[in-house]
Amino acid sequence: MVANKIDEENTSAGVHPLKFSLWLIIISIIMMFAAFTSAYIVRRFEGNWLEFELPSAFLINTIIILLSSVSMQVAHNAAKKNNMPLLKMMLLLTIGLGIAFLIGQLNAWGELVTNKIHFGGSGSNPAGSFMYVLTGVHGFHLITGLIFLIIVLWSSLKFKVHSKNMLRMQLCTIYWHFLGGLWLYLYIFLRINH
Repeated sequence: MVANKIDEENTSAGVHPLKFSLWLIIISIIMMFAAFTSAYIVRRFEGNWLEFELPSAFLINTIIILLSSVSMQVAHNAAKKNNMPLLKMMLLLTIGLGIAFLIGQLNAWGELVTNKIHFGGSGSNPAGSFMYVLTGVHGFHLITGLIFLIIVLWSSLKFKVHSKNMLRMQLCTIYWHFLGGLWLYLYIFLRINH
């Protein structure tokens, strides 16, 4: 009863407090990655910067995360239409694609290590460290997105996600699309500045 009341309450401005909180979190993450990418550019032009090929897994991961964004949108649309079988299937697919993305990132890190690109320590170059930080912090946020997806999937199994109770689904969809957009930005940024 209390949970349903919380789901339906809006502020006087018409924005749900959880949506407002999510947007604050997204803005904070954007600011963090803006700082990371700005520091990357500044440090690169200071010299002593190792140029190396980006891992080939990055392109595959970009395709995977874009596909996961599509499956998440299909899940959102299915919830709006009360198509529970499609909703559950698309949430599972999105979770699977998210896990595939993380495995791809681990493979990319393995490729970096094979090419003797390391994080921190003596003998390492800041270029490698930036690569690990950018992809690692994004990966951490993707893990939080997967946890959120699992919670929404569990809620859908208990019939708590449907056309009249879309808040969880909306929040999860916004966050997942944001993570996909963030990765696309990072991929393009690294392609241009590498």
